[in-house]
Amino acid sequence: MTTKQMEALAQEMRTLLIDKLSAHGGHCGPNLGMVEATIALHYVFDSPTDKLVFDVSHQSYVHKMLTGRAQAFVSSQHYDDVSGYTEPSESPHDHFTIGHTSTAVSLACGLAKGRDLQGQDGNVIAVIGDGSLSGGEALEGLDWAAELNSNFIIVVNDNQMSIAENHGGLYQNLAELRQSNGTCSNNLFRAMALDYVYQPEGNNIAALIDTFKKVKDIDHPVVVHINTLKGKGYQLAEDDKERWHWIAPFDKITGKLTHECSSENYNDLTATHLLELMKHDNTICAITAGTPGIWGWTPENRRQAGSQFVDVGIAEEHAIALASGIAKAGGKPVFGVCSSFLQRAYDQMSQDLCINNNPATILVLWGSLTSMTDVTHLCHFDIPLLSGIPNLVYLAPTNRDEYLAMLNWSITYTQHPVAIRVPVGFTKPANRPVDTDYSALNHYEMVHKGSKVAVLALGNFFELGEKVCTQLVAHGIDATLINPRFISGIDTEMLNNLSRNHSVVVTLEDGAIEGGFGEKIARHLGASSIKTLCYGAKKQFADRYKPADFLAENRLVDTMIADDVMHCLQNE
Repeated sequence: MTTKQMEALAQEMRTLLIDKLSAHGGHCGPNLGMVEATIALHYVFDSPTDKLVFDVSHQSYVHKMLTGRAQAFVSSQHYDDVSGYTEPSESPHDHFTIGHTSTAVSLACGLAKGRDLQGQDGNVIAVIGDGSLSGGEALEGLDWAAELNSNFIIVVNDNQMSIAENHGGLYQNLAELRQSNGTCSNNLFRAMALDYVYQPEGNNIAALIDTFKKVKDIDHPVVVHINTLKGKGYQLAEDDKERWHWIAPFDKITGKLTHECSSENYNDLTATHLLELMKHDNTICAITAGTPGIWGWTPENRRQAGSQFVDVGIAEEHAIALASGIAKAGGKPVFGVCSSFLQRAYDQMSQDLCINNNPATILVLWGSLTSMTDVTHLCHFDIPLLSGIPNLVYLAPTNRDEYLAMLNWSITYTQHPVAIRVPVGFTKPANRPVDTDYSALNHYEMVHKGSKVAVLALGNFFELGEKVCTQLVAHGIDATLINPRFISGIDTEMLNNLSRNHSVVVTLEDGAIEGGFGEKIARHLGASSIKTLCYGAKKQFADRYKPADFLAENRLVDTMIADDVMHCLQNE
């Protein structure tokens, strides 16, 4: 194609992107900003012989259009045919399933090393955004890349944004490089023994093609630094880059969400509540790892918090260690992190925080089987991940008032670090009194005392537990209902007392069942005569499922659970 034809193609692609995103939702700004660069990459390089690895891969929509999957953007009937991320099962042009950040350089290093070990040729290209550079794995990959001493190309897509604004000293150097047209002596990439090329016109197809041709088939690692505009071609996305990073379905003209809701959610509640606490306590410090919006920290809320709000960039490991240090120094850190992203900081949770037993608060956001359904972002696994770490108190509130009470208590509690599995969805007030002190660890709440069957309904699934009890009433069973509250421990006294007049215990947890809460209960009751039925999701990497169908497949439906209980009783 000619340059003019490719420029027309870029405009057509932007139109399709906005059409699909407005109807379907998805990552808007990252894809709009990468249209020209993706076209140029596919013009110069021969995919899949030349291998493209996109960091996070939420900017790969145009790549998919150019590699046989355009129908998923042209026709609304096919919008769900492809993942929002690269997916090898869809196409040989995708080499990894990627949804977490800062991984592409390391993954591509592996492809290049594997190529070299087999004496093969072909280019390997990692495409990584400037926001992703703040992640530790990205820096580890960059540091090792020079060791390859063979063909390896790292395209740094610099749009001066992460999800929100960038944070960290390396961004001062990126700014220096842009301002000097890549010529300043202070150069992060050259300091890591990498060759370096700068292209200021990252949305200019002809300029990009010229630059990529110069590095094609290069015999050593090189960084190609391109300056792009996030959200390019859609004024609303250009003007408010943070809001338009990812967007729900919207009106193309006004930008208003198609299904806006005024109900209070736990994300907004959290930031509002912490801001109020900060007014009276200047030792409270809210910490985010590049995702302020997922727990209500809008630009205005961040401005109000001032120095009591810290964004460490895409660096969950640093965030946990930072929180431990703040707590050791007498501060009151509160780190809010998505369940899926907390997986990256398991070692820091164990080593830096819990071994040192420093009293930080960790808010685990979106922990649920239904909050996110992309395989790369599943929030199923935080209960098995965290509940086995010594010293950590992991709490599961069931309503708005209980959540705020636990949050307030955790900030003042000094004996152990505390994690709270923040409820999902819209807030619900308590319909019963809630405790304000949880210092008596592992003490469950007996909500209703019945007999024969006891239902332990954890956190988000407390309402499901209530429904199960209602179903059992129809079968003549007055079941006991328990709010465990503590994920990380068991109330041995309460469980032992159940054996006096209960024959079946049911555990309900909104997460993966293997290694989870229910297994703790089953293990404790194993030597007794009580039968234990544990409900959660089976261990799997599920992808893009319908929540209602997924719950039914795992028998997480009140009528199904009640039927299982009755069947168990009948077989005694």
